[in-house]
Amino acid sequence: MELMKLGTELLSEKLGSGVDGDSLTSALSVLMGGGDGNIDVAGLADKMSAHSDLSGVLGSWLGDGENAPISAGKIMDLLGDSNISDFASKLGLNNATAASGLADALPQLMDKASSGGNLLDSLGGVGGLMDAAKSFLK
Repeated sequence: MELMKLGTELLSEKLGSGVDGDSLTSALSVLMGGGDGNIDVAGLADKMSAHSDLSGVLGSWLGDGENAPISAGKIMDLLGDSNISDFASKLGLNNATAASGLADALPQLMDKASSGGNLLDSLGGVGGLMDAAKSFLK
């Protein structure tokens, strides 16, 4: 549950104190959950690797250097307009605010998830990471 807690904290910072933490956790679980009560960072990485223009962004988030930014529009494309709309509605936000908060928080979340092996483990170890890296070259 550690990543869900981190995601909730990061988004709470970005969206402000007007957003209820429990509602945020619930909405985030629906938007990005892996069905196990946690955030499916491997699923997000897969979605990003399917978009050739986001492979470099994903690489920066997983690497040790500075995280490349992602626009709110790209978040909408990546996660789906209707999914962002549902997420925003559950939190009493407009779509642009929700997408902007996610665009600010996701790079940090993915960066922290890839530290210490969490994301590496979820991708199937080094072999899975190599397969994901190969997909960036397609």
